Amino acid sequence: MFTLPPLPYDFAALEPFIDTQTMQIHHDKHHQAYVDNLNKALEGNDEFLKMDVEELISHLDRVPEDVRGKVKNQGGGHANHSLFWTLMSAPSADGSSSRLPSGALAEAINTTFTNFDGFKEKFAAAAMGRFGSGWAWLVVNAGKLEIMDTANQDSPLMEGKTPIFGLDVWEHAYYLKYQNKRADYVTAFWNVVNWSQVGENYNKLK
Repeated sequence: MFTLPPLPYDFAALEPFIDTQTMQIHHDKHHQAYVDNLNKALEGNDEFLKMDVEELISHLDRVPEDVRGKVKNQGGGHANHSLFWTLMSAPSADGSSSRLPSGALAEAINTTFTNFDGFKEKFAAAAMGRFGSGWAWLVVNAGKLEIMDTANQDSPLMEGKTPIFGLDVWEHAYYLKYQNKRADYVTAFWNVVNWSQVGENYNKLK
């Protein structure tokens, strides 16, 4: 059975950039629904219920065809959100954005995107360019960094790529605070990125 992972911080920890109510609804309602619906879709298929969700959605061809679509959507939602929560942490005390990538990740970003500002620009463009609901991602593909976006709850894992960083651009992730202003949400997001965790994700794949 799949379970909802706890947030690694309080619901209010990301204020003022991501509001408390959004975090409560996003985690306890939306993510919980993905978990519940995934378990329901796989009732009677114990071998899949024992898998890590990342393994499950990486091998959708093994899932019975009659539930594959549901597993793709619900399993993708579970995997994407489980990663997403870990990619954020409380902003600095003065509310400023002073954190930056470091180590091997910083070197790879500079090599791939010229510099950090170049990366931010391209990542924000992916987040803004995703029509409707979906995600923007920084992934490792064949050992190299790549920015991509996916629709709905699709995961880069479904394409053989490994996400190390991502941003949820479904409206439920930001509408209570930012309404239809996705660009303001994307800008605010940089203030709560947990670059230490992103770096760890990258280092595991080296």
